[in-house]
Amino acid sequence: MAMSFAALAGFVVGALAVLFYRNQIEAPNRAAAADGVETGAALPQGVASVLAVLPSSAVVLDAHDRVLRASSAARAFGLVKGDRLMAAELLALARQVRRDGEIRESEIDVAGHKFGQETTNFAVRVAPLGSYGQVLVLAEDQTERRRVEAVRRDFVANVSHELKTPVGAMSLLAETIQDAADDPEAVSRFAGRMQHEAARLNYLIQDLITLSRIQGAEPIPTPGQVSIDEAIHDAIEYCNTRASAKDIALVTGGTEGLRIWGDDELLVTALRNLIDNAVAYSPEHTRVVVSVRPAGDSVEISVSDQGIGIPEEALERIFERFFRVDAARSRATGGTGLGLAIVKHVAAAHAGEVSVWSKEGSGSTFTLRLPAFGGTAVAVPPSIPLEAAK
Repeated sequence: MAMSFAALAGFVVGALAVLFYRNQIEAPNRAAAADGVETGAALPQGVASVLAVLPSSAVVLDAHDRVLRASSAARAFGLVKGDRLMAAELLALARQVRRDGEIRESEIDVAGHKFGQETTNFAVRVAPLGSYGQVLVLAEDQTERRRVEAVRRDFVANVSHELKTPVGAMSLLAETIQDAADDPEAVSRFAGRMQHEAARLNYLIQDLITLSRIQGAEPIPTPGQVSIDEAIHDAIEYCNTRASAKDIALVTGGTEGLRIWGDDELLVTALRNLIDNAVAYSPEHTRVVVSVRPAGDSVEISVSDQGIGIPEEALERIFERFFRVDAARSRATGGTGLGLAIVKHVAAAHAGEVSVWSKEGSGSTFTLRLPAFGGTAVAVPPSIPLEAAK
């Protein structure tokens, strides 16, 4: 089990305190030196070695708030510039610790950092060192952990909401059927609605299971040769009924006989979600085109529609779980809000990627780019069995 930040910080503070004590007794005038770590004053020997291996940002201040030593992480995050500690909250904590000698812990937000985020959240621990007013500051970047926790909370809330809707509808419909037991026509109508809600619940559960299986972006356990033509055929077969109901033509084109190395079931699932999504957001009497082309060492599969398009501001979030541009319309179409998230994770599981082009009123094109089997996108004549084409 990984050591927690508090435990690690406590260990480091203790270790450095011992180093300071020994050096103050045995060699008070000996200066520390370490390659690649900034120094501004004499420090006990061994401090630099300890700070250099820490994953957290580490800063040692003297009695006048001057930085004696700072790890590369502290400088990269902008916590230290020259011999100054730039975060006002950290400096205030350091002064409090210097006054009363008490270790303090807190969380702070610092504007910007080297990766361009607006703010970075740090878990910090500030402790006294030695008897000369020197202070150790440890800061661990918690931004990603907080983001993951927020995503997890949103996911649980969204799943709860999505499950509650069909379950609540089925409960209400069951009561209505019970009250209309002597009206066969009403019973039949409400029973049909119940079947619709049950199917919606089933789709959501299946999508959750699929997403749970692939969202870790782990390698496919048993990859094999996958025929793009067969995967497209199976996906179109699945979506044909819904497309026919809206008189939407499902058209294929491009290069035939291309293959990838991966999982045929996952590829069909991704294509089914893309085609189903295109059908759901396209008007009647239009068409959805599925095309394939070689692209160097990859194969590109595009699904284009003549639908309503996606607003530019929503394009960055379109692959998030449960994200909907128009929630009311999405629920009316019966979507679970997980389809495009599944597509993204299927692409990642194949070491590929998915991209989107869209313009409101002009339709959308989603493109899967996946590594070709054998490292080169070469078409195999349909007459040659896949197993024989090596």
